[in-house]
Amino acid sequence: MADPSSYRPKPGQIPDSPGVYRFRDEHRRVIYVGKAKSLRQRLANYFQDLAGLHPRTRTMVTTAASVEWTVVSTEVEALQLEYSWIKEYDPRFNVKYRDDKSYPYLAVTMNEEFPRVQVMRGHKKKGVRYFGPYAHAWAIRDTVDLLLRVFPVRTCSAGVFKNASRTGRPCLLGYIGKCSAPCVGRISPDDHWELADEFCDFMTGRTGTYLRRLEKQMTEAAEEMEYERAARLRDDIGALKKAMEKNAVVLADATDADLIAVAEDELEAAVQIFHVRGGRVRGQRGWVTDKVEEITTGALVEHALQQLYGEETGDAVPKEVLVPALPDPLEPVQEWLTARRGSNVSLRIPQRGDKRALMETVERNAQQSLVLHKTKRASDLTTRSRALEEIAEALDLDSAPLRIECYDISHLQGDDVVASMVVFEDGLARKSEYRRFEIKGRVGDTQVWHGEGQDDVRSMHEVISRRFRRYLADKERTGEWVDGNPDNPGTSENPGTSENPDAMADAPIASSLTEDDGRPKRFAYPPQLVVVDGGQPQVAAAKRALDELGIDDIAVCGLAKRLEEVWLPGDDDPVVLPRTSEGLYLLQRVRDEAHRFAITYQRTKRAKRFRAGPLDDVPGLGDARKQALVKHFGSMKRLRSATIDQICEVPGIGRKTAETILAAFASAAPPAPAVNTATGEIMDEEESGTTSDSPGEPVAAGAPEDRRGQET
Repeated sequence: MADPSSYRPKPGQIPDSPGVYRFRDEHRRVIYVGKAKSLRQRLANYFQDLAGLHPRTRTMVTTAASVEWTVVSTEVEALQLEYSWIKEYDPRFNVKYRDDKSYPYLAVTMNEEFPRVQVMRGHKKKGVRYFGPYAHAWAIRDTVDLLLRVFPVRTCSAGVFKNASRTGRPCLLGYIGKCSAPCVGRISPDDHWELADEFCDFMTGRTGTYLRRLEKQMTEAAEEMEYERAARLRDDIGALKKAMEKNAVVLADATDADLIAVAEDELEAAVQIFHVRGGRVRGQRGWVTDKVEEITTGALVEHALQQLYGEETGDAVPKEVLVPALPDPLEPVQEWLTARRGSNVSLRIPQRGDKRALMETVERNAQQSLVLHKTKRASDLTTRSRALEEIAEALDLDSAPLRIECYDISHLQGDDVVASMVVFEDGLARKSEYRRFEIKGRVGDTQVWHGEGQDDVRSMHEVISRRFRRYLADKERTGEWVDGNPDNPGTSENPGTSENPDAMADAPIASSLTEDDGRPKRFAYPPQLVVVDGGQPQVAAAKRALDELGIDDIAVCGLAKRLEEVWLPGDDDPVVLPRTSEGLYLLQRVRDEAHRFAITYQRTKRAKRFRAGPLDDVPGLGDARKQALVKHFGSMKRLRSATIDQICEVPGIGRKTAETILAAFASAAPPAPAVNTATGEIMDEEESGTTSDSPGEPVAAGAPEDRRGQET
């Protein structure tokens, strides 16, 4: 590992001008290429205190052994040179998008005497016109088969063409009218080239001209009573329309545009591109990349533009490119695209209308592509084994952690504090053993704190204590750990009436709560590794809880989300796993799943609290009888003003229950008034139709806002 100060350029040596720089390792291999508006300012950022650098940047500068640069005159030249060097050197620390497949194109070889229509993959050739890319080659063949009725262009290989010319007999397509048979001289080279050019015009979206021309010819043939010719033209029109229907109109103004969307997390990013020509989606492609450097969405978009248009010129670069975030700075990228097209290119973020709606579709495709990529990666047995081995090595464990439990705390500004526990066995989620906790502010019979407020550390200590205190108690009683109280299994919303106040709020997420013999479900074994969502404080709290219980054979670590660093108890410095580590990827999946599970439960509790009313405090009054009361009286206001005898008229409501209902209304605070948001007028309760007391109804006006952006 090199010290960056050993190869840092001398002060004043770096020019203050645009340019491109390269970091090389001790073997002179280029490991990173970057561009800058000011080389002096940009390179100075790499030679600051290592503690202030992003972990990935820190790894890059300590791997490098030298840095060199090239000065250019403009930022556009810097952009072009950066792309050329990334393509030439393939640096390990640069973002590189990788296709999961070689996408097929519909190609027309306009550089040949007799142009040929065919499916092509790989590098593009000069003089060949390309359409696509398509998701599948069969989609190209279906489209071509329909169009050959109207544009009978050659589709045969060079060998077949020469053999037909030698024998004077065309192939089958020539006999059935789907090839103009230039091999036997049925059409001149110039006429065939013009036919291929018309085929290309139709594929670029200029469809109206040919349809109108064929319709006119069909009408003239019918008027002249040439019905067979009119029928053939009718069939040609039908074939063209059927080919057009394969690509539905998505933009009504016949727009030529490419839409680029990005889905990303801390480790990877997926890019999806929709190619729209003539208002129709003509092709789609996607890439996935590892984020080996600290990078913004705008920078990801810039790298995608370089890869997408670096080898393209002319009409292959559309007039409009729609993106989720703009590169910074925007002007050099836009000038570069304009130079490659030869005319102005608009690079912008769609804000409304059809283009915004289509961009949302592309974004969903990008998100699904990222999820699919992660699913494939997680399902590989070899990859999972390597991930567990890397975790064991990084954390200095005796063996691979076959069972990992991860804990996360979630609340909304200190309210509805809950926790989650997720379980991964052999690198795969075991959802049947997930658990949820309500934070009570106590451990055992001791009230430690009030259980409210944003104190994730004490919440983490409580959760770990409750979970493993129960483990020890069950192990002592039965010799094995049984989850839940067999006599009274509480839930996260209602922990039951167990005599053990420390019983965890276990709500098993499974189809059955018992084994075949009727006993409660068991965990297979305690975890080898406990992961907490957080840094040093949360790890210390979890370790302290285990120490207080006398448990010393379970490892603990924390994963801090900001920098994806792993914290161990008692260590002042985190463990930074390599960027490409499968172990880091698995820990991230575990942590993200715990976070998702905790937030889902917290939102459920919050929604239930917002809908709560006086009827919820009446013992034994379930949802069915609540609905019956509201239906009988028509509104909560009429129910409040009803007498005991009137309430007893509701089926299933006795006198004692009616008295309890009125007592609950008497002790409850008056409901917040409903407000017409359009006029600001305070409405009568019956007029509004909703109250905070109505079971299953929307939240009344005046209820706290949904501040999901402030959840943790």
